[in-house]
Amino acid sequence: MDTTELEKTPNKDGEIAKGTAHIVVELIEYEHNAVVSKSIMKKATGSINAMSFASGEGLNEKVSPFDTYAQVIDGSAIIVIDGKATKLETGEGIIVPAHSPNHVKPNGRFKMLLTVIKSGYED
Repeated sequence: MDTTELEKTPNKDGEIAKGTAHIVVELIEYEHNAVVSKSIMKKATGSINAMSFASGEGLNEKVSPFDTYAQVIDGSAIIVIDGKATKLETGEGIIVPAHSPNHVKPNGRFKMLLTVIKSGYED
């Protein structure tokens, strides 16, 4: 693919413009001593966010009422779900079940995509 076709500018809502190619790992940059989050797409039925973590940064334990898919797109991370730790390398992902306590432990700097699926919980 010709790199001139790749989209790097978000649309007016801060999301990635529809119908344009992009390099996922380049959607978000690392910032010193910070966790950075960028919305790729947000709908009533779910969302996709890119996140970057500086070395030593992680996410505290939380519980979501929805299933979440976490995929490491650069580096590696340890995802703890219901007390079970799983190390993920670039390209690997894991489904975090709804209502499961989970957190992200730092393993150096890394980037990941989080996809939250809200549909299916209407009942």
